[in-house]
Amino acid sequence: MAEESGATTTASSGGERPAGGDRPSFGDRPDRGERRPPRPGGPGGGREGGRKYFRRKKVCKFCVEKIEAINYKDVRLLAQFVAESGKIVPRRLTGVCTPHQRRLSLAIKQARNIALLPFAGRAS
Repeated sequence: MAEESGATTTASSGGERPAGGDRPSFGDRPDRGERRPPRPGGPGGGREGGRKYFRRKKVCKFCVEKIEAINYKDVRLLAQFVAESGKIVPRRLTGVCTPHQRRLSLAIKQARNIALLPFAGRAS
């Protein structure tokens, strides 16, 4: 067979590798410490300690008022879910459930296509 050498080689790397790996060491750098300063007011955060802010859970307007159909002609209703910039407001901000958000976005897009709602907000 072939000559065997005394040096240890690995088949995948094709030779010996340095002991420290291939990444440079940053031993001369000081420790950065914590990245963020601690929040004021203890575990709840906020300005005044101890009192946690409780946000009420948003509920779907269409489910509460039992609105079955979201009509593209109802511009006053659709305009509540369109921001001033012309974008559709996401459901995490409005509280609308997923099935109604899908129907709402389709109705807004239909209303835009027939010029009942603007595609973009006012230019500043």
